[in-house]
Amino acid sequence: MAKVREAIEFAATRHGDQRRSSGEPYIVHPIGVSAILAELHLDLDSVLTGILHDTVEDTDTTFADLEERFGKSVAELVDGVTKISRITFRTSEEKQAENFRKMVVAMAKDLRVILVKLADRTHNMRTLDYLPEKKRKLIAQETLDIYSPLAGRLGIHWIKAELEDLCLRHLKPDIYYKLAQLVAKKKSEREKYIEGVIRSIEDNMK
Repeated sequence: MAKVREAIEFAATRHGDQRRSSGEPYIVHPIGVSAILAELHLDLDSVLTGILHDTVEDTDTTFADLEERFGKSVAELVDGVTKISRITFRTSEEKQAENFRKMVVAMAKDLRVILVKLADRTHNMRTLDYLPEKKRKLIAQETLDIYSPLAGRLGIHWIKAELEDLCLRHLKPDIYYKLAQLVAKKKSEREKYIEGVIRSIEDNMK
């Protein structure tokens, strides 16, 4: 835990006064990413990478800085995540989701790079509400095309399901909220039924 605290303090200092679209301090995002990685029961280096993953891209931190402070493994993982974030396309064919997924897998020499990127995207999707609608829809569509299928292929079904749920909320909000109401209604009916059964059992035990 000492290393985790050190990484948080390091990232908070490097990100300084940077803010997210929500107005929150930027450090809230990397901490959220690291929490998802911990939930996936990944190793310490992966959790540290989650905390540090934007330091090179968004601050004046270098990979040499990270290697000196947190070790070669963490520096290489951050490097892998940064390279995926910087992928650009020259042709429309390269932009196709299947090609992008193959490119991500090919670039990631270490599977943990993909897992950190998935955690990064999951946390960003959870906090997408603060972006303009057009940008929200673009990110949601990209997530549905690329990151949700990746999570499925890796067998991380709860992330796949959550990403699909969040994508639907931003791409088809009318359908999403209609489904949410139906689920809530069924839950309410189920709870009433359970309460009735419990009361019946209690009455019979008197």
